[in-house]
Amino acid sequence: MNQVQPVAEIQVLELLQAGDDKTLKVVYRQNYQTVVSFILNNGGSLQEAKDTYQETIIVFCEKLKQDGFELNCSIKTFLYSIGRRLWLKQLKRKSRFTTEELNDSEDYLPIEEDKTDEREEQFYAMNQALEQLGEPCRSILKDFYINGNSMEEITQKFGYTNADNAKNQKYKCLKRLKKSFFEVFNNGLVTNEELQRD
Repeated sequence: MNQVQPVAEIQVLELLQAGDDKTLKVVYRQNYQTVVSFILNNGGSLQEAKDTYQETIIVFCEKLKQDGFELNCSIKTFLYSIGRRLWLKQLKRKSRFTTEELNDSEDYLPIEEDKTDEREEQFYAMNQALEQLGEPCRSILKDFYINGNSMEEITQKFGYTNADNAKNQKYKCLKRLKKSFFEVFNNGLVTNEELQRD
């Protein structure tokens, strides 16, 4: 059921859509406990709750940028609904609960599956795959692809004799990451022992 937005919330949405960081921080703080408490009450750890809330905010910001986006409920209800759906997907992966067993503390809306869902799945799978990698692979790939370090810097940091050796190691690590990513993406979690076979 559509809900008329209070003037204050309309102004908040306009500020968020304009990319106002201060407003986003306020919204983040105001709704943190609601989503985190829901996850803690439904089988999640504090770290899982924090991670899911971070993802909730990312999804919320992406939806704000979509053309023609309209919010027909309060921001609190919308964030709770996003967090609830994300956590439900996590539970389905882990086979911990069924939908009927969820302990809701707030009203929520059914959030439709959309094009962001595949990105969410890929984001989750890549994070899981990266965590599956042992050292030094995890750090090498993070340094090169995320931190933007050069091969020369990586060579010195990890004590390789030359940049070619470092490149060879990065290539092997990337192959292992790709294998792990597709295993996770297809819902087949791979262990460190399996990765070490390559």
